[in-house]
Amino acid sequence: MKLLWSPLAIDRVAEIAAYIAEDNPAASEKWIRAIFVRVGQIAQFPEIGRHLAETLRKDLRELVWGNYRIIYRVESRQVAVLTVRHMKQILPIEEVE
Repeated sequence: MKLLWSPLAIDRVAEIAAYIAEDNPAASEKWIRAIFVRVGQIAQFPEIGRHLAETLRKDLRELVWGNYRIIYRVESRQVAVLTVRHMKQILPIEEVE
């Protein structure tokens, strides 16, 4: 399947990486590489994540990875990463709909 990243998801990854880099730039780079590898697995196995609890939509899923939720939408020929959120953050529903 084709993998797409929304601008919001890219921005969220950049924000998280910048936060990590404040204390440990090397850890930030490692985190960025790791999240892209993990998201690449979603393209191969789109059903790997669970249904998103905040909505009844069956096309929206989340993959919990460490302290983060990778929120994505499964479409017929592609997977779209919508956002990345820390587990302690409330997910604004407008980020996924």
